[in-house]
Amino acid sequence: MPPLSQNARILMYSHDTFGLGHLRRCRTIAHSLVNAFGGLQVLIISGATIAGAFDYRTRVDFVKIPSVIKLRNGEYTSMNHHIDLQDTLTMRQAIIRHTAETFEPDIFIVDKEPMGMRREVEDTLVYLKTRGTTLVLGLREVMDAPHLLKSEWERNDIIRKADQLYDDIWVYGPPDFYDPLAGLDVPQSLRAKMNFVGFLQRHASESRSGSHHRDDYILVTTGGGGDGSDLIRDVINAYESDSTLTQRALIVLGPYMPAEQRQHLTQAGARIPALEIIEFDNRMEDLIAGAKAVVAMGGYNTYCEILSFDKPALIIPRISPREEQLIRARRAHELGLVDMLHPDESVNGPRLAQALKDLLKREAPSQTAPHMRLDGLSNICEIVRKWLGRGHGDHLSVVQGGLPS
Repeated sequence: MPPLSQNARILMYSHDTFGLGHLRRCRTIAHSLVNAFGGLQVLIISGATIAGAFDYRTRVDFVKIPSVIKLRNGEYTSMNHHIDLQDTLTMRQAIIRHTAETFEPDIFIVDKEPMGMRREVEDTLVYLKTRGTTLVLGLREVMDAPHLLKSEWERNDIIRKADQLYDDIWVYGPPDFYDPLAGLDVPQSLRAKMNFVGFLQRHASESRSGSHHRDDYILVTTGGGGDGSDLIRDVINAYESDSTLTQRALIVLGPYMPAEQRQHLTQAGARIPALEIIEFDNRMEDLIAGAKAVVAMGGYNTYCEILSFDKPALIIPRISPREEQLIRARRAHELGLVDMLHPDESVNGPRLAQALKDLLKREAPSQTAPHMRLDGLSNICEIVRKWLGRGHGDHLSVVQGGLPS
């Protein structure tokens, strides 16, 4: 791997078809890197419709590609229904390639999808490989049920291509939590590139403001919200079924929840004095930091935030079309980190009401699983520091005193 300059450039790819998880993970990593290294520039390619709703630190920017959404059956469709899906994919691929050619990155980090959605990054990976760019694949600690991932990756020849193209693979979790490639026939050459960097710690704003009083609410979050209506419906049903459940709850619907569902749930929640419903907040970290406890579907980012702010949590995972949240919830419950309720149980109002009452008595993760660490950002910065410093006597140093996101 060639040495990198002090003014190195990092390009990140986040396909973003259903929620906010990929973009928020890339943004967290980008912020830590520019905080750690004074000259570094990071550019994020994102398909998120609301990529511009977030704040970005100096030397972090984004390029928006046309949005494609994943339906609940796993199929894709263009966000703009007047444009054919294939035309949208062609535009996305062209923008990705042109951005790479213009930005000339020293490092290219691809989030979750090794060849991009519908192979839209493969051409760019091959191009960057020929010019010596360091190629990194970043994987969640849980990808999907092994049989589903195996089928998808074998169908697209992903393992062979990833082994040929990528220099490093970062797994955003500790090795003793879960193996994202469990059940797959992975060659040793690819295994040798896998680096379990750890969970990614999050930080709240230095000065939190707003009408939400600290520590007096249960936060209910669906992430992006595109598939979160069932969770919100069940929570409202739990409050309606148990008049002794009076603990205030702040419900965040998510920006991708369909308008009809959003309106219905807002009207239903308005009948219950203990519930406050908002559509979206671009500083979810602040809301979790201020909560007494958290109820969530258990996507990767929410889980990192639960651990970062040491909040008791009840996870009610999505179970289709991917089983990622279910696998993560079961493993976290097994380790004592969270409480878990299967969605088949949460539809029972009294059952969920009791689970919410039990949640208020639950100890924080630091007490139930004190060995669990969140050192992913510092480990990533150390990896990049070594790349930046290779062959240079004047390499950039990691900033002392922590890495706020």
